[in-house]
Amino acid sequence: MKSLLPLLPYFRPYLRQLATGVSAIFATAIVGLMAPLVIGKALDSMNGDVSRETLVTYGVLLVGIAVVQGAFSFVQRLVLVTMSRHIEFDLANEFFRHLEKLHPGFYQEHRTGDLMARATNDLGAVRMVCGPAIMYGTNTFFVAAGALMFMLRIHVGLTLAALCTLPLVALATKYFGKKIHALFMSVQEYFSTLSAKVQENLAGARVVRAYTREAAEEAAFDVLNHEYVERNRHLIRWQSAFHPSLMGLVGIGFALVLGYGGHLMLAGEITVGQFVTFHLFLGKMVWPMIAIGWVINLAQRASASLARFREILEIEPAIRDEEPLVTLPEVHGAIAFEGLTFRYPTAVKPALENLRFEVPAGSTVGVVGRTGAGKSTLLSLIPRLFNPPEGTLCVDGVDVRRLPLGQLRGAIAMVPQETFLFSTTLRENIAFGRPEASDDEVREAAMLAGLGDDLEGFPKGLETMVGERGITLSGGQKQRVALARALLRRPQILLLDDCLSAVDTHTEEKILRNLRTFFPGRTVFLVSHRISAVQAADLVVVLDHGRICELGTHAQLLAHDGIYADLYQRQQLEEELAVV
Repeated sequence: MKSLLPLLPYFRPYLRQLATGVSAIFATAIVGLMAPLVIGKALDSMNGDVSRETLVTYGVLLVGIAVVQGAFSFVQRLVLVTMSRHIEFDLANEFFRHLEKLHPGFYQEHRTGDLMARATNDLGAVRMVCGPAIMYGTNTFFVAAGALMFMLRIHVGLTLAALCTLPLVALATKYFGKKIHALFMSVQEYFSTLSAKVQENLAGARVVRAYTREAAEEAAFDVLNHEYVERNRHLIRWQSAFHPSLMGLVGIGFALVLGYGGHLMLAGEITVGQFVTFHLFLGKMVWPMIAIGWVINLAQRASASLARFREILEIEPAIRDEEPLVTLPEVHGAIAFEGLTFRYPTAVKPALENLRFEVPAGSTVGVVGRTGAGKSTLLSLIPRLFNPPEGTLCVDGVDVRRLPLGQLRGAIAMVPQETFLFSTTLRENIAFGRPEASDDEVREAAMLAGLGDDLEGFPKGLETMVGERGITLSGGQKQRVALARALLRRPQILLLDDCLSAVDTHTEEKILRNLRTFFPGRTVFLVSHRISAVQAADLVVVLDHGRICELGTHAQLLAHDGIYADLYQRQQLEEELAVV
C-alpha cells in the first residue's frame, strides 16, 4: 500500500497513542487465545475423574478471560478511534489552511462542491484507515499468528490442510481489491459532481426561481443522482461478492479439517480436547481471513480518497513570499506602474498592456472604461491576488513581489465588484477584518458607508443575521456592508472596485464625501462606471482593451474631448432625460 505512505507523518504526534492501542490489541489477542486451550483442557479432563471444583475453576477462568479481553478491547477501540479522529482533525485543518493560500485562479478551475466532497467524504474514508483499519488489521495479524502457532503444535498435517485454501484467499483479495479501488474512485469523483450541482443550485436559488427552472433543475439533478446510485450499486455488487467468496474458501478449509481431523481423532493421533481446541483456533482464524478482506477494502477506499485529497494539497500556492524580502518601516501608499503587462494563465491576449503611471501617497485615483477593459484586473494586482511581472508594480518604491504578503495586504482593504457576506450578523461581517473592534467603531464604519438609516430599520441593529451570502439584504445594502468592512480597517490603501453600483447617486455622493472627509492622506483607487464618482479624483485613468488611452484630471480629460468626455456627456444626457 505505497499510496498510503504519505499518511505516515500524520501519525508522528500520536506515536504514544498508537503504541498503547497496539499493545492493547496484542493483549486482547493473547488473552483471547487462552480460551480454546482452557476448553480443550476441560474436555480432556472429563475422560477421567473430574471434580466439581475443577469444572468451576475452568468456568471461572473462561469468565476471567472474557472480562480481561473485553477490557483490553475497550482500551484499543477508545485509543485508536480517538487517534483517527485527531488525524482527521489535523488533515482537515491542513486542507483548509492550504485552500486559504491558493490564488483566485485555482477557484476558477475547481468547483466548490468538488472541494467540499474532498474535505468531507474523502477525508472520512482516510480516517477509517487511520483507526478501524489499523485496529482490525493488527488484531488479525496477532490472532492469526497466535492461532497458527498453537494449531501447528497440535498437528502439523491438520494445519496444512486447514491452510490449503490460503493462496486462493490471497488471489481473491488481490483481484477484488483492485476492482473495488477503481470503482470507489469513480464513486467519489461522481459524488464531487453531485455536490457541486447541489451547491450551485443553493447559491443560485433566486435565479432558478426567477426563470422558473425548478423542474428542469430537478430533472438534471435526478439524472446525476441516478448515475451516482448506479455507480454505488456497481461498487456494492463487487463488495457483496467479495466477502462470500472469502467465506466459501474458508468453508472449504473447515470441511477438510472436519474430515481429516475426525480421521486423526479416530486413529488416536489427537484427543477430543485437541480436536475441539484446533477447531476453536481455526474459528479464530476465520475472522482474520474475513477481516483482512474488510481491511483491504478500507485501504483501497482510503487510497483512492487520499489520492484525491493530496491532489489539492500538492498544488503549490502561486502567490507567496519571494526572497529577498524587503520589509518597509511603514506603508505610505505611493504606487507606481512601470510598464506593467499582465496576461491571465489561460488567456491568449494580455488583460493589461504597458501600464505606466505613478500615484503619490494619499492620492485618489479614478479608473473608468468599458466592460472588460481591465479595471478589476488592475486593482487585483496591487494586493497580489495575481502576480504582476517582476519590477512592474511598486509600492513605496519597492516591487510588490519583494514585500512580505502580510505587510502588503495588511496595509490594503479591497471591496471587490462581487460582494460577499458571511452567513452571520451585520456586526461580524463589518468587523471581519478587525474582530477586536468595539461596537462604536463598527457603528461608525457603518455610518461612513451610508448604512446609518438602514441600521434603524433592521430588527436587531448590528446583531441582525444577514442570511446565506447576505440574502436578506438588498444589493445596495450588501455593497455598503462590504464597504464598511473595508473602512473599519482604516487601511493606507483602499481599493474600491465598482462597489457602489447598486446605490443611487445621492447616496454614492454622500459616501464619497465621507471618504474625503474622514480618510485624508490615504491612497484610494476607485473603479466606477459613473463619471460623477471619479470627477473629484486627483488622477483619472481611462482604460480601453487593457491599455491606458487617457490619463489626467477630470478637467483635463474633458478638454481632451476623448473617450472620457464622451462617457461624461452620455451620462449627463441620461440624467437629464431621467429628470424629464
